[in-house]
Amino acid sequence: MKRLLPILIGLLAQTNVLAAEDPFAAVEIKPTQVAGTVYMLEGAGGNVGLSIGEDGTLIVDDQFAQLGDKILKAIQALGGNNPRLVLNTHFHGDHTGSNPQFGRSGTIVAHDNVRVRLLSTDGFPRSGLPVVTYDDDATVHFNNETISLIHLPSGHTDGDSAVWFKTSNVIHMGDHFFNGRFPFIDVSNGGSIDGYLANVYRVLNTIPDDIRVIPGHGVLASKADLQHTMQITAESTARVREKLKNGESTDAIATELDIAYPGWGSGFISAARWVGIVQADANR
Repeated sequence: MKRLLPILIGLLAQTNVLAAEDPFAAVEIKPTQVAGTVYMLEGAGGNVGLSIGEDGTLIVDDQFAQLGDKILKAIQALGGNNPRLVLNTHFHGDHTGSNPQFGRSGTIVAHDNVRVRLLSTDGFPRSGLPVVTYDDDATVHFNNETISLIHLPSGHTDGDSAVWFKTSNVIHMGDHFFNGRFPFIDVSNGGSIDGYLANVYRVLNTIPDDIRVIPGHGVLASKADLQHTMQITAESTARVREKLKNGESTDAIATELDIAYPGWGSGFISAARWVGIVQADANR
């Protein structure tokens, strides 16, 4: 046992080094059939939308670059293959990281500003750039689906879209929906809270009550879940704005939010960070 101990310690150290080198090594891609041709893939980063049918494979977003092979294996296990079409809801790396891999064999489609933002990203491969862009809304016909790409201006960023699979009655909201959590508004890249809320309320007034909703982050949802998240977002925004106006400290406001909305700051955006976003939005 004494002889084995150094070996075991060495193996443990090597495992820790490998884990540190690849933080995505343990990530598993979990598929869920949503409705019709549409699936949701969960892993690390933004949720992936997936349609498999007679025209081939289409995906909405593709997480981080390190997960491209795992995403493809999950697609193949469901009967699909390399995506013919990749639809990006916006430009952030946890939604477009595998674009360069899938863009070598498929066509990437996104809002004009997604291409602009990715072009300005140092070292981003050309194979990952959208080659079909639009300035407002667009429609894709694939796998007997009518897919509406709905531009959501000045919301999460300045280049967001929701992707509505009308035949299957599923909508992917991208990062205009963090299910049960405070949202991330990227003020430095054209986002705004008021634009974000206006965009989602416009979508809510358009989609049917029984639609299934794929959030950018969080578990599969309903229209009621989206409505509830928007209610909390609007309420907390008004609360933070009023308290900032009255001169309360950001730390005190964050503590109050954690009490008023337990669990809503448990994700990527803590209560403290949400307060900072509201403050940055007011000062832009």
